[in-house]
Amino acid sequence: MKKLASIVIIFISLNVHSQSVFGYWYGKASVKTKSSANNYLVELILQPEKGFVKGILNYYFKNTYRSLLVKGNYNASNRLLSLYDIPVIYHGSLTEIEVDCIMTMQATLRAAQAGSNLTGIFKALPDYKNICPDISFSLELNTDISKTDSVLKALSEYKENLQVWKPSVVDTVVAVTIIPRKVINYVTENEYVKRENVIIREIEVASDTLKVDVYDNGEIDGDIISVFYNKKLVMNNQKLTHKSVHMDLLLDTTKSFNEISMFAENLGLIPPNTSLMVISDGNDKYNIPMSSNLEKNATIRIKRKR
Repeated sequence: MKKLASIVIIFISLNVHSQSVFGYWYGKASVKTKSSANNYLVELILQPEKGFVKGILNYYFKNTYRSLLVKGNYNASNRLLSLYDIPVIYHGSLTEIEVDCIMTMQATLRAAQAGSNLTGIFKALPDYKNICPDISFSLELNTDISKTDSVLKALSEYKENLQVWKPSVVDTVVAVTIIPRKVINYVTENEYVKRENVIIREIEVASDTLKVDVYDNGEIDGDIISVFYNKKLVMNNQKLTHKSVHMDLLLDTTKSFNEISMFAENLGLIPPNTSLMVISDGNDKYNIPMSSNLEKNATIRIKRKR
């Protein structure tokens, strides 16, 4: 009888814990418009208290990192979480001028043996609803680090943070220099020909020698690319960061034009795979944003000035 009572107590304890929003939650939030999808990477640290919930919301958007204190309530009977008055960067903001949407975060807890998640939306307050669309999200609980001491330490050491990445002198340092020569990778080459080459830009250059630098365009999310030059693989499986992958290219003057194609090896954390390709002919510099996915290769067409 005592053994049965112990089992019941343990079961009740586990069930109560599974219905809590306590811990570290990770995932994505996205707002979809007719022309694009904009994604936020989200970390949420929650500590339920008597009658309310407090915590920290951290998120990345484009080239901005933000950390905020949040407060709200949680209804354990219907597993509804509400956090109030959260400033979320408007998805259409320019890099230089960011605008906040003041929003409420509404989520439902779904607990299962395989794992727990919070799904819901950021919904704009009435004064912002005509400008700021709903932002849907899905967050998963990380049970490995969701310890009481860890959460309390994060809350006690919290400092509000807003960082906007801008290129500096150190960011122009070359991470790696590639010697452009034919690389043999049959898997990549076979996949490359299956994808459509999309010409995103044509440029005219004044030199037969070009300096090419490729960055992850301020959004460091694990993008990995390969580069084809005139349909030949010359840069294989390079991870992009805020420091450039550099190579010098020699134009083939027997051709009416030369082409550089960006092949996406993955989609990173924020699809599609994006980069900034900077091409210099010694006189002019071309900053060209590129975007590739698993169906299309972004391609730049280069012509020699006559």
